[in-house]
Amino acid sequence: QVQLVESGGGLVQPGGSLRLSCAASGIFSINAMGWYRQAPGKQRELVASITSGGSSNYAESVKGRFTISRVNAKMVHLQMNSLKPEDTAVYYCNAVRYSGLEYWGSGTLVTVSL
Repeated sequence: QVQLVESGGGLVQPGGSLRLSCAASGIFSINAMGWYRQAPGKQRELVASITSGGSSNYAESVKGRFTISRVNAKMVHLQMNSLKPEDTAVYYCNAVRYSGLEYWGSGTLVTVSL
């Protein structure tokens, strides 16, 4: 079964931390994996991505606060520190094969609030 399984979302206070995890199942030859987010009324945006070679890319708004890491060929973590209310969104895992074929997870909600 082809899927991206996300975990780690939840409610956290401003300044707190969360770690999101994404594991790919049934997907092979993955080049890049990453996280996107979509807040209510806004477009989906890239948060962070990492290639099989370890090159990472971050949105300006999360640089210095979020860290993406590649555990293995099929699993990534997103460590989110110093969370702000504006980080509240549904976070989606993304995987791109070397062929260019793209897969999406179903999303996990992150809420930053008092």
